[in-house]
Amino acid sequence: MNIPWQSKPRNCTEVLWRHTSNPIISRYHIPSSNSIFNSAVVPFNDGFAGVFRCDDRSIRMNIHAGFSSDGLNWKIEDQPIQMKAGNTDLIHSDYRYDPRVTWIEDRYWVTWCNGYHGPSIGIAYTYDFKEFFQCENAFLPFNRNGVLFPEKINGNYVMLSRPSDNGHTPFGDIFLSRSPDMKYWGEHRFVMGVTPFQESGWQSTKIGAGPIPIKTDDGWLIIYHGVINTCNGFRYSMGAAISDLDQPEKLLYRSRPYLLAPTELYEMTGDVQNVVFPCAALVEGDKIAIYYGAADTSVCLCYGYISEIIQFVKKNNVE
Repeated sequence: MNIPWQSKPRNCTEVLWRHTSNPIISRYHIPSSNSIFNSAVVPFNDGFAGVFRCDDRSIRMNIHAGFSSDGLNWKIEDQPIQMKAGNTDLIHSDYRYDPRVTWIEDRYWVTWCNGYHGPSIGIAYTYDFKEFFQCENAFLPFNRNGVLFPEKINGNYVMLSRPSDNGHTPFGDIFLSRSPDMKYWGEHRFVMGVTPFQESGWQSTKIGAGPIPIKTDDGWLIIYHGVINTCNGFRYSMGAAISDLDQPEKLLYRSRPYLLAPTELYEMTGDVQNVVFPCAALVEGDKIAIYYGAADTSVCLCYGYISEIIQFVKKNNVE
């Protein structure tokens, strides 16, 4: 597997650097779309597959499958994914958005924000990104940002999520839940919350898990978004944390400064201004390519080294 990659610019002093041709997927990438953003990508066969959030021109939110040979040039299906029955006959979605995807044992698991009397966490599985089988919602409404760990931990599936409300949530902390069978979820544990404004303002309003956690010798590397409420509205940035491998609810480190914030025009202007929203990451050795939604309008990429991110988090830890 060759993940998308561009070398670090000589004059770059940041931990992450942007793909020079961002956005890699524009808002009108398929005929029906108003915007494509906050999407998930994984290695698949000799290339990559993904589940993409595509809001159509009626602003109906849905998820679509896509394929790519290089992780940059994508063929995204114009029609939304049609679910079949998995471990439930209840296949109900008023809307679907902000998917994540990971391989666990023998199949790819998809999570997303699923509309069922308000936002819940939808779950489905697929083997080929052509047929998808929907399972029971993980949690009661209201909840967002359901992110599975890429392996069972102590015999259980494990998921991060953010309990919320039914609107544009002005609050939010990250919790962890466990399931023996990907149907019944419990053992809910607090992982981390918002920070005091004077301590780390960029994540003082709400936070939410981003890409699938990455297993390292130092612990689980968790990339997440943080939000500050400014006089110009919410501003979404990207940060990172590290949790214990065996007890992933036990937080070890968390970055005080952000890793990436909206500074480019395509991140600052769009359907929702000032948004950097990470949803997927590809890893090859020490290299990491992070896919993120920009201004709730398009899909972008940034790059970094896992070792440098870990060093940055440890050096700039929120006490």
